Amino acid sequence: MDVENQVSFSWIQFYTEFADRLLEFKENRNELLNILHDAYEKANMTFPFISGGKSFDDICPFTVIGGFNKGITFSNRILLMKAIGDQIGVASEVPTDLDGIPVLSNFKPFFFDSKSLTLTSDISNLWDMFEIAIHFSENPSDDFKAEFINCYDKVLSQDNIRWNLTMGLYWIRPFDYLNLDETNRNYILHNLGEFCLDNFKKPPRATEYLKLVHQLKLFFNLPDLSHKAWIMSSKLVSVDNGPSRRYWLYTPGDQSIKWDEFYSQGIMAIYWDEMGDLSQYSSKNDMKLKMKQLYGDEYSYKAFALATWQFANEIQVDDIIYVKKGFSGVIGRGIVVSDYHFDSSKNEFKHIRNVNWTHEGEWDCEKSSTKTLTEITSYPRYIEEFEHLFSEDMQLNFLENEKEIQYESYFSENFLQEVYMSAEKYETIFNLIQTKKNIILQGAPGVGKTFAAKRLAFSIMGEKDISRVKIVQFHQSYSYEDFILGFRPSKDGFELSEGPFYKFCKEAQDDDDQDYFFIIDEINRGNLSKIFGELLMLIEHDKRGEKLQLLYSNELFTVPPNVYIIGMMNTADRSLAMMDYALRRRFAFFEMEPAFDSSQFKDYMGSHSSSKLESLVRCIKELNESICKDESLGAGFRIGHSYLYTEGSITDKWLNAVIDYELIPLLGEYWFDESEKINEWEQRLHNSIRD
Repeated sequence: MDVENQVSFSWIQFYTEFADRLLEFKENRNELLNILHDAYEKANMTFPFISGGKSFDDICPFTVIGGFNKGITFSNRILLMKAIGDQIGVASEVPTDLDGIPVLSNFKPFFFDSKSLTLTSDISNLWDMFEIAIHFSENPSDDFKAEFINCYDKVLSQDNIRWNLTMGLYWIRPFDYLNLDETNRNYILHNLGEFCLDNFKKPPRATEYLKLVHQLKLFFNLPDLSHKAWIMSSKLVSVDNGPSRRYWLYTPGDQSIKWDEFYSQGIMAIYWDEMGDLSQYSSKNDMKLKMKQLYGDEYSYKAFALATWQFANEIQVDDIIYVKKGFSGVIGRGIVVSDYHFDSSKNEFKHIRNVNWTHEGEWDCEKSSTKTLTEITSYPRYIEEFEHLFSEDMQLNFLENEKEIQYESYFSENFLQEVYMSAEKYETIFNLIQTKKNIILQGAPGVGKTFAAKRLAFSIMGEKDISRVKIVQFHQSYSYEDFILGFRPSKDGFELSEGPFYKFCKEAQDDDDQDYFFIIDEINRGNLSKIFGELLMLIEHDKRGEKLQLLYSNELFTVPPNVYIIGMMNTADRSLAMMDYALRRRFAFFEMEPAFDSSQFKDYMGSHSSSKLESLVRCIKELNESICKDESLGAGFRIGHSYLYTEGSITDKWLNAVIDYELIPLLGEYWFDESEKINEWEQRLHNSIRD
C-alpha cells in the first residue's frame, strides 16, 4: 500500500506505520507492556491498563492504539503518540490534525473484558485480527479474505466488541476499512441511505461489512467520508434540533462554602433572598430594577440579573451542573431533577432546584469562572473536557474555561485566503451587511455560498466564535411555529415552544456588545412571509430594537441591532417560487460567481501541479459559456469552482468521480430533455482528463 501517494491527512502516515511497528510485538507482549509503562511515565500520565489494582499481564493492539484515541485532551493524545511511537520505532512525524479520527468512550476503552484477563484467547484473537487486517489491505487475495472473514466474525462474538472493531480497523488502515462509529452511522443513515445495513441496528458480520466497504470505496475516499461525517456532527455545527440538554458551571456560595450542605440535601441554591420568589419577574430587566432598588443603583446588575433569570427560567430538568470551587477546582457534578421553587421557610439561599448529584470529590483543573452560574452549552469541546474529569481512572485538565476562552483569531485576510473572492468584493459584501443587516448570498451550484457565509461572520467578529453563529435550513414545511414561537404537542397536551430565531435573538440581546450571525441555508425553499410573520418589519435595519407583540405571546419582542441575517440561495433551483417583494426589499443580494480565474484558485491549482485538473477547468469554463448562452438556463446555472476543490490528492479516480457523480447528474437536471447535449459534454469532460 503506497501511503505516500494516497494520504489526505497527515495522521494517516503515522497511524499506518504505528500499526506496522506494533505488529512486531505480537509474540512479545511482555516487552510491549514494559514499553507502555515507560511511555506513560515519560508522558507524565497515569498508566491506564490496570484491573483490580494490578497491571494487565496481556494486551491487544487495538487497546494500545485506543490509549491515544479516547476522551483525553488533544495535548495528551500528542504526548502519548510520540512517547509510544518513539519507543517502538515509528519514524513518521507525530500528527497534529486529529479532527475526524474516531475515539473510544472513556467508560469502554478496552477491546476485551479487563476483569477476565485469564481469557487470553480473546486477546490472541484480536492480535490475529490485527495481523490479517494489515495483510489483507496490502494483498486482497481470496485466501486473505477468507482468513479476514473468519477472524472478524470470531472477534465480533467476544465481550466488549461491537462497533469499536470497525474503529480499530480504520485506525490501522483508513483507506481500506470503514469506521462505523455513531457519527459515521448517522451520516450514512441520513445522507447515504442506500448504503445502510438494516439501519445499522447491530454491527455487521464480516461478509456484510466487506460488501459495504467495497460499495462505498467506489464513490468515496473513506477518510474523507469519515471527516465529512465528523464535520456535520453536532460537535462542530450549530444547527438547532429542538430542545436539548444544557450545561452549567455553578458555585454554591462564596468559595463553595454551602457545597456539603447542598450535596447532602440534593439541591442547588442561590442567594438574593430579598428578591422574593423569582417567578414573579417577567424579564431580566425587571430583576435589574429590583436589585437597584434593594442594593443601590451604583451597579448595572446585568450579570447578577442574568444569573437569577437563568436559574429560575432557563435551567431545565435533565440539565448538567458542574460544581466549581475557586479558580482551579471542580468538586461535583449533577443532573437537575426539578423546576425552580422558592422556599420561604429557609433562613438563606431560598431559591432552590433539586439535583441528583452524580459525583462528589476534588478534581484539579486550570483556572476557570467563579461566577455563581455560567452556561457553557455552546462550547461542546469544553463540555467534553469537563465530562472527562469524571471518567474512571482519569484526572484531566481543562484546556480552557468560560471566562477566558480564547477563540482563534479570524480577519479579512483569513477570509480572502479561504474564500475565492477578491478584496474589492469582500469590501462590498462587508459594507452591505453592515448597513443592511440582512444579506442573501446567491449563485450557481458549487460557488461556496455556505462555506463563505460562516467565514464572513467570523471575519466580522474577528474570531471563530461558534457560539455567536447559528445555522438553520429552510424547507417547504418550515413554519413560523418552527422558527419563532408556537404550540407543540407534549405529554400534557400542548406547550409553547421557542424556535431557534427567538432563542438566538434573546441570547444576542443579553450580549449586546457582540455581533451575532443567523445563517439560513436554502432560504428561498420556505414560505418566507409565513415563516417570518410579523417579524418582517422587525428585521428591517431601521426597525431593529423596536418592539412588537408576537402572535402566540403577550410578550413584546425585538430583533436586536447586533443580529445579522445571512441567507443562501441557489439560483439554479427551478422548483422554487420567486421571493416576496416585501422580503426582497429587506435584504441586500450579493451574487457569488464561479472563481476559476481568481488568484486563490490559481494558487490552488499551482499547489497541485496537475495538468489534468487544468484541462478539466478549461473544459468547465467552456461549459459555463455554453450554459450562459442557453436561453433556458443562463449565468445562474453555471458550475462553481468548489466541485474541483479537494484537500487530498488529484488522482484520475477522483477526477472521474467528480465528472460522473457530480457534474453529469447536474447536467442531467439542466438538460433533462436534451440527451444529446448531455452526452456531448460528458464525452468532452472525460476527454479533457485523458492522457
